Amino acid sequence: MEKMSLFDEPEQPGDKQLADNMPLAARMRPSSFDEFVGQEHLVAPGQVFRKCIEADRLPSMVFWGPPGSGKTTLAHIIASITRAQFASLSAVSAGVADLRKVVEAAGKRLKQSGQRTILFVDEIHRFNKAQQDAVLPFVESGTVTFIGATTENPSFEVIAPLLSRSRVFRLNQLTDDDIRLIVERAISDREKGLGDLGINMSEEALSHLVTASNGDARVALNALEMASSAVPPGDDGSRSIDLSTVEQALQQRALLYDKSGDQHYDLISALHKSLRGSDPDASLYWLGRMLEAGEDPLYIARRLVRFASEDVGVADPQALVIAVSAQQAVHFIGLPEGNLALAQAVVYLSTAPKSNSLYRAYSSVKRDIEQTRNDPVPLHLRNPVTDLMRREGYGKGYEYAHDHPGHFVRQENLPPSLKGKRYYRPSGQGYERQIADRLKEWWKGEKG
Repeated sequence: MEKMSLFDEPEQPGDKQLADNMPLAARMRPSSFDEFVGQEHLVAPGQVFRKCIEADRLPSMVFWGPPGSGKTTLAHIIASITRAQFASLSAVSAGVADLRKVVEAAGKRLKQSGQRTILFVDEIHRFNKAQQDAVLPFVESGTVTFIGATTENPSFEVIAPLLSRSRVFRLNQLTDDDIRLIVERAISDREKGLGDLGINMSEEALSHLVTASNGDARVALNALEMASSAVPPGDDGSRSIDLSTVEQALQQRALLYDKSGDQHYDLISALHKSLRGSDPDASLYWLGRMLEAGEDPLYIARRLVRFASEDVGVADPQALVIAVSAQQAVHFIGLPEGNLALAQAVVYLSTAPKSNSLYRAYSSVKRDIEQTRNDPVPLHLRNPVTDLMRREGYGKGYEYAHDHPGHFVRQENLPPSLKGKRYYRPSGQGYERQIADRLKEWWKGEKG
């Protein structure tokens, strides 16, 4: 039976004009592993993934990687190699009805001829739970082999039953060398690329295009195509692309960021850990990455306030003041002026003495509250606001600290079941050194 594929390249008679009008990124899409650039951990000769594809023994799988890293291209290559029927859907536009049509046809095909069907779903994270549930029975029964592609973490975006039946293959962001090779191929390729235009690109223009593409091959090729279209041919018929042309074609570098996805959590984690590591340079960099990508500045401010208490605490009590002031400044003046207030807070917090004593103390308190008896407040700590309360012993034996030398008196303030318990243990960092000395003097070493 002749194999039909939704990924067949438009090379049939009458489709030449369509092929010529395809975007450069689509025309340059590799059709074999030997043409594929990057992801050597998957497609290099001898790798298990490549062996499985070439042997046409495909498990259900999910391709997870950033934009322009080759997820759809791998699907194209599979389509050209496999003997199975290849059906493609985009989760952006397809619904449950489209899925049912594919699996119904797959079931008939399997019964009549024994031919397998591969169902490729691009942007699988855009399918809701019900839509993903609709795929599951047919994957489980073997009616279709499922291949999904996503830029989002499958752990969060793909339902667990479907994920458990699929192998997840992680695609890495393309390196600058990968992007350079892809661009150079497009410039020289006369059949699918721009080779007939005689393009001469300066080294600084090429370097800028590679760097600004940020590992996204599609961005690089789209910008190259626009730049080549904007430059008229010279007397010798060649086209010279300089740095200015590339800058105009790119307009603005597209930062890889999703406010609700992995980049959001990865970058805030990098900022928090750089602050904790007392590295102002890295802290400023990760702050800038988030702000310039459009993150909500008040979200960052909230995290800085949390950091001021969690990782600095009373080693520098001014840290919380600075963090809250930054939040107020951002709220008051907005962006971009508020960026500097956040930058000021980040530098202050990263260079402040660090202590998690407060965090550990409250965590211990919370644990004891959850796991031990919630004893009543000792009578001497209660306020005797009525005669009955006084007769019941409220306030009896309470020592008023201000009546004693140094405005301190030793008395037990915890419930009897927690007598002598210590929660707060000052670290000896920054201002906590003074606190430790003061507690040692007051409590004769018990709370130093």
